[in-house]
Amino acid sequence: MPASAKNTDSTDTSKTRAKKAPTKKANKQAASEGFTDFTPYEPKKGEEYMSSSQLDHFRQMLLNWKQELMEEVDRTMHHMQEDAANYADPSDRATQEEEFSLELRTRDRERKLIKKIDKTLDNIDRDDYGFCESCGVEIGIRRLEARPTATQCIDCKTLAEIKERQTGI
Repeated sequence: MPASAKNTDSTDTSKTRAKKAPTKKANKQAASEGFTDFTPYEPKKGEEYMSSSQLDHFRQMLLNWKQELMEEVDRTMHHMQEDAANYADPSDRATQEEEFSLELRTRDRERKLIKKIDKTLDNIDRDDYGFCESCGVEIGIRRLEARPTATQCIDCKTLAEIKERQTGI
């Protein structure tokens, strides 16, 4: 069989398949996990830990993150209002209810995260940000950039997680 007559409709689609655009689910996941516009902080030589410029950096990060979460809440509210339909088919109705349930569960987690962001912003305003609440050592800029709402250094957090696994609390 000549090479030009080869069947390519289902066997070799990897070369012709275009890269897919991010799905709605991927966009939601990115919004809930972090930031879409982020520049790492570069400390100046000899700069004191949690200087005013560092606190401003983290304040802005948290405010941007909170804004993204709030926008996602608004999108969900509009989506649920627009897509709410009384389907005649029980399967369609169940599918829609499950979708709404998942969205509401996600929004509830994000609501809790927004509260945590607000608490962290209060800590920044009181100059009580960036230090472990358990032992008092510096949490570290890179850890705070990875998880700006962190309240424990990596060592205390690791110990707390080990205790949690052992005791089940």
